[in-house]
Amino acid sequence: MKIVADSKIPFLSGEAESFGEITFMDAKDIEPPAVAGADALLVRTRTRCDENLLKNSPVKFIGSATIGFDHIDTRWCEENGIKWTNAPGCNANSVLQYVASAIAWLHQHTGFDPDGLTLGVVGAGNVGSRVANLGRRLGMEVLLCDPPREAAGDDEKFVSLEEIAATADVVTFHTPLNTDGEYPTFHMINKELLDSFRNVQLIINTSRGEVADSSALKSWLTAHPNIMSVIDVWEDEPEPDLQLMQLVTIATPHIAGYSTDGKANGTAFVVNALRDHFNRNAQSKWYPKHLPEPEVPLRYIDCDELNDNEVYFNAFLQSYDISRDDFLLRHDPSEFETFRSNYPVRREWPAYLFRLRDSNSTQRATLKKLGFKIKSI
Repeated sequence: MKIVADSKIPFLSGEAESFGEITFMDAKDIEPPAVAGADALLVRTRTRCDENLLKNSPVKFIGSATIGFDHIDTRWCEENGIKWTNAPGCNANSVLQYVASAIAWLHQHTGFDPDGLTLGVVGAGNVGSRVANLGRRLGMEVLLCDPPREAAGDDEKFVSLEEIAATADVVTFHTPLNTDGEYPTFHMINKELLDSFRNVQLIINTSRGEVADSSALKSWLTAHPNIMSVIDVWEDEPEPDLQLMQLVTIATPHIAGYSTDGKANGTAFVVNALRDHFNRNAQSKWYPKHLPEPEVPLRYIDCDELNDNEVYFNAFLQSYDISRDDFLLRHDPSEFETFRSNYPVRREWPAYLFRLRDSNSTQRATLKKLGFKIKSI
């Protein structure tokens, strides 16, 4: 079996070689000549998998080690007998960590207090559901908007996007990018929606850049300088709108889902799917054996004189300080893709042990439920 793989997929080297001949390539070099003899492709979002790439190739399997799959022409692949898979939910906890760090940073630097506010979550899948649970733990009332889940008869209580616009103080977007179909999300964040916001203090977009109309968002933020925004995804990546970047409160280079754990999950998902598709089943599921440890895995919080949310914010920022990514992007936006390709180790919450002094039972229980390891001193 011949495999062509994106060289930036982590933890893959040393595993896929057991299936046959594997060629690692930069995403920009995965073009028709490169796949002319390939049985399988392992890619990320930077590789457009469609007729232009795949016509007349022997490719029978595409595995994208990412949560999104809008870079795959799924209809064409299915019509031509090509099995495809993404890695749904692989980086959900990573995006949760990102949103938590953003809220903690805003509290620390602007006094933003989520307790008692209304959180509108647009897209309540793997990521959105976790963010909703976080909001509840921070004392927020949560509204969920997910028309596909609602139409499918899900038991969860959902509201319309119009209701979120009319009532939410914080709105966060976690939808896939759909340009057509019954539930399109392309330019969902448009002038009409933005002008309908009544109470919003903060907007977060970690979904896809094209979910927002950059021009409309830029004009709206210019007219509403007191409204905060956290933007991780941009139209025309890897060349984000520099004027828009100057208007947002926190700007990052599409790395919300880039935790080391999330990357390992995505790679494991496609490796195991590749095994299954080509009947190379093993007795157990594969997962990278050794993930790098955090630089400082043991942390300390003196909880005396801190309220519950301040303890959580402290833990969020100690495990991941979002301001570093914001600083690097603003310092040199031209290095957008370089930052993504060389993103440093960012471990998720279970990789950390926090020693808590003078903590209460609620604080300890909440941090444990979020995934942190806790020791009271």
